[in-house]
Amino acid sequence: MTDSTKPPTVYEFIPNLGRLRNDVLFGDVWEGDDLTKRDRSLVTVTLLAALYRTEELRGHFRRALDNGVTPDELKGMITHIAFYAGWPCAVNAGRVAIEVFGDE
Repeated sequence: MTDSTKPPTVYEFIPNLGRLRNDVLFGDVWEGDDLTKRDRSLVTVTLLAALYRTEELRGHFRRALDNGVTPDELKGMITHIAFYAGWPCAVNAGRVAIEVFGDE
């Protein structure tokens, strides 16, 4: 690969992973009627923050805001997980929050 060639995304590199993400995760799970998308977003960002999944957290913070979770609720979640998942997880999530919605 040369410098001018953009590397493939993980979903281009592993197409079946992309299919499962699109068809199962976002097609079936996220569209289920047992939880609202807002609630799914809050659960998802909480788990991603607790697991220190920085890259995935960025996109899901945006999705959470789009699904009606407020910045204040996300800040409250970050404070809450500090005591259950650990301070580094909360600080990392806070840094991501600043990137995503810090000026709101």
